[in-house]
Amino acid sequence: MPAGGRRGFLHRLSPTAPCRTYDELVARVRAGAVGPDPRSRRIAVAFTTRQAVRHDGRGTGYRNEVLSLRLAEAVGSCAVEPGELPDGALDDCVGADVAELLDHPLPPVRVAALDAYLMHVTPHALADGARPVPLPAGSSLEKSRARARAVVELLDVPAGATVLLVGVVNSLLEELRSRGLGYVPCDLKGGVTEWGEPVVTDALTAAARCDALLVSGMTLGNGSFEPLREHALRHGKQLVMFAQTGSAVLPHFLGQGVSAVCAEPYPFFWLDGGPGVVHRYRCPGGAR
Repeated sequence: MPAGGRRGFLHRLSPTAPCRTYDELVARVRAGAVGPDPRSRRIAVAFTTRQAVRHDGRGTGYRNEVLSLRLAEAVGSCAVEPGELPDGALDDCVGADVAELLDHPLPPVRVAALDAYLMHVTPHALADGARPVPLPAGSSLEKSRARARAVVELLDVPAGATVLLVGVVNSLLEELRSRGLGYVPCDLKGGVTEWGEPVVTDALTAAARCDALLVSGMTLGNGSFEPLREHALRHGKQLVMFAQTGSAVLPHFLGQGVSAVCAEPYPFFWLDGGPGVVHRYRCPGGAR
């Protein structure tokens, strides 16, 4: 690649030049408008990461499962419901080119492939609006709370406002409460929170009675991101994304419904007790 070529690709579709829809971003990648032809980039490694968690002092636990794809130095990820990813999905990914995987029948494979490609071509960088926030070493709960502070600080709503939280994380609920914010917890699994609060399952219906939206990147993999982005754009509401899934994807929608992103590429905070980092983005011109 000629000198400056990769920088040119970063400039052409950086987080300061947002896409209007998810499909538009995929189309630009397919056309080579973002970087190298995706047919020329092959996935070397595919793996899943599974965890079960129950923090000290908490009465309930949860499980996570994430599909990750390695492209050169980059890793792209998409969370899945535990046990739902077929064993053959990893075999489908290894050695396949990105363009093939953007057509894969499984949405998590398509999202992870897009994330890997964009992490390779447009990594989180100060020049493109990313602001790194260090996460200190500590226990899983300490790191979870530190991540929660970094996420919730991106909201700019007055005390007493109601926030829709899509993807229930107890540390995020704690942080919202500490700031005097009301919330509606939402998750496809339903159930109740650690504090016995009902968890709704219909995010779009719940969004209508909320002042702002705080949404997991996992919505990219289950198809609910676009309706929520469109709702926020149509009604002028803040939409803050916290993204382990699609951390390199979501900054491309800043200003098109997405107001801020807390991007957390692999390895995630829950994988070890050492220090880490997340990358925060706001719409151009917004406070850092």
